[in-house]
Amino acid sequence: MPKTCLIVDFGGVLTTSLDEAVRGFETREGLASGTVRQHWYRDPVMTGFTDELERGRMTQSEWNNCAGHALGVRADNLLGRIFADLRVDERMLRAVARARSQGVKVGLLSNSVGMSPWNLYQGVDLQAAFDAVLLSGQSGTRKPDIAMYELITEMLGVSGEECVFVDDNAVNLPPAQAMGMTTVLHHESEQSIALLTQILGSSVDLGPRRGSSAPVARGNPGARTLPV
Repeated sequence: MPKTCLIVDFGGVLTTSLDEAVRGFETREGLASGTVRQHWYRDPVMTGFTDELERGRMTQSEWNNCAGHALGVRADNLLGRIFADLRVDERMLRAVARARSQGVKVGLLSNSVGMSPWNLYQGVDLQAAFDAVLLSGQSGTRKPDIAMYELITEMLGVSGEECVFVDDNAVNLPPAQAMGMTTVLHHESEQSIALLTQILGSSVDLGPRRGSSAPVARGNPGARTLPV
């Protein structure tokens, strides 16, 4: 079946590397390399806090306090400090805009971490850039829960077989594959854009072109989202 819909993650796909940002934070704070990942992914207490944060059951400030205690660092704006080096990947964002301008439906499927005091999506007009936006904190579910994938396809009005899904975390791909989506494990923009060009077909030109003039986030009042 032809692929007519592109669903993408945000952090680590439409931004620079999350891991590189974390390493920068560890250097600034004088922490051993890997300290943050050790707590984030292997400490059952911290993974529980992060699950609650991403489901919208814990505020970012509450998470900052818990994580700051675990890491032995200041809690104030901790997520913002961890990801201070994170930047929007303009090439990927333009590729999404180019796909959409050529008739491909585009959706955002993101495990969110609250909007304050740090906003991961700052500077990107999500409602203008996507046909549907699904953030975990608004839906109460998170990747890799299959319910989140089912909901975004419902919002977009497509079947899984029509979709391509891009994420930088391999754990998040199997539910998409189970729904019939073609998946791309994102490492860097040039490779992902090349793969998406192959998957979407020759009729969709994504570039890759540096300095593309494709509009990135101009208004679309019809974009669908869940209420906060």
